[in-house]
Amino acid sequence: MQRMIATLLITNLLGFTAFAHGDNSHFANKQDVTVKTQKVNGNVYMLQGRGGNIGAVVGPEGILIVDDDYKAVSEKLSEALKALGSATPRFILNTHWHGDHTEGNDFFGKQQSVIVAHDNVRKRLLDPPVIFGQKTPAYVAHALPIVTYNQSMTIHLNGEEIKLVHYPNGHTDGDTVVFFTKANVVHFGDHFFVGRFPFVDVDSGGNVQGVINNIASLMKTIPADAKLIPGHGPLATMDDLKAYHTLLVESTKIIEDGMKAGKSLDELKKAGLPEKFKAAGSGFIKTDMWIEIVHRSYSKK
Repeated sequence: MQRMIATLLITNLLGFTAFAHGDNSHFANKQDVTVKTQKVNGNVYMLQGRGGNIGAVVGPEGILIVDDDYKAVSEKLSEALKALGSATPRFILNTHWHGDHTEGNDFFGKQQSVIVAHDNVRKRLLDPPVIFGQKTPAYVAHALPIVTYNQSMTIHLNGEEIKLVHYPNGHTDGDTVVFFTKANVVHFGDHFFVGRFPFVDVDSGGNVQGVINNIASLMKTIPADAKLIPGHGPLATMDDLKAYHTLLVESTKIIEDGMKAGKSLDELKKAGLPEKFKAAGSGFIKTDMWIEIVHRSYSKK
């Protein structure tokens, strides 16, 4: 466990240190923060800052956003939202508890945005687990979800039907996938990292097999021409999602087969993965870390 934490801290220092709403002082210069806005379909947009991708549905009834990035991004995110109609979102949906998706709750919660999430997200933010060897403070009251749900819920805004569906024990134990029904857009939260190995937070109830199962289920229900907003990476298609699912299934099988053959974690890491997985390990979850995550997840069976 200590080795895993050390590996996380070293290999992900530049891109991932503040992931779990801890210290993000390397983002302190807000002048360096930019937020890119991209129209997805209908009145749905994707915004990209420093953390997880943000979804937004805009219109005369106000703005609803999905996730709200790191706290250092909040002012620039507010400016980008103002260009879409309102600097303060009426609703914020948190797809899960990690800080690169929820730290903006503090900024916008002070402005009385209504924060919505799965029940377990509120529980995690009230008592955050240790992650990357660090115990982070509980969120203050105004930064917590004040509307929570267990299985699913629907919000109707600006002519759009916005469905929130809980997919259990995938990236964490509180994941929400958001469906913009009319626009034919789906926001996956961190169930989907385009073309890269994902972070699966085992300490927060996440499970690699759960991610694989949930993606398989989603592929059966999402229209072939839907536009997909991943937690991290560019705007995606169903072909990208299928390729991601194949990546997870194939890489996980190699690691699990090694475990069944009695190989230790060190032996699995030394063996690595075939060359075709090289690009998948070029993100902030490197191949060694993915092997550790899979090993830890399947060791819990």
